[in-house]
Formats: sequence, C-alpha cells, structure tokens
Amino acid sequence: MEINFLAAFFASFTGLILGYLWYSVFFAKSWQKLSGVSESQMKNGMPKRALGSYLLTLVMALNLAAFIGTGQSPFFGLFAGLAAGFGWVAMAFGSNYLFEHRPLKLYFINAGYNIILLSLMGLIIGFF
Repeated sequence: MEINFLAAFFASFTGLILGYLWYSVFFAKSWQKLSGVSESQMKNGMPKRALGSYLLTLVMALNLAAFIGTGQSPFFGLFAGLAAGFGWVAMAFGSNYLFEHRPLKLYFINAGYNIILLSLMGLIIGFF
C-alpha cells in the first residue's frame, strides 16, 4: 500500500475551504436552525474547532489516499471519493439520522458536505 502524503496534505485543506463555504455561507441559517447551534456557539472557540476539524479531515484524506494509492487518474480519485462519501459516510449518517429522528433537510446538508468533500479530496489525490 502506497500513500501519497503530499496529496493527502493538500487535499485536507479542501475541508477548511468547503466547510467554511458550506456551513457559513451556503447553508448557515438552515444548518444552525436544524442543528440547534446559536450564533454565539458558532463564534465561541472557533480556532480550536477549526484546528480539530482540519486534523480530522487530514485523517480522512490519509485514509482516502491509502484507498486510492499512487499512480491513479483524477477520474479514479473522483470516483473513489464519491464512493466513499456517498456509499460509506452518507449511508452511515442516514442510518443514524433515521433512528435519531433528525430532520431530512439536516441530513442532506451534512451528507452533501461529506460527499462533495470526499469527491474533491479524491480528485486532488488522483491528480498527484
């Protein structure tokens, strides 16, 4: 098994950029309302949460890079990321959300983020 650590490192920054756009710009109000997160909670401790989120995304990128390997095409990386995001993460979220009686719209916001995140990370890893 070969892991392209440089590719995983660059791909992990996608989480910071996409996460900011997804949860602060595109779906901020809907996500906050559905998840019960207040404006003050959003601002309180943001640097620690951003660092923690980045480290978790780095682990995701390393795992995805191990799955993709080296010498693959960007198309394969994109497909592998999509498969991981949709087939693993979104389906696991779906099961949890069903039993937790959480809103379907919140599921689509959170699962959609992970599907796009892993797809983009796979694409980046595939380019290296």
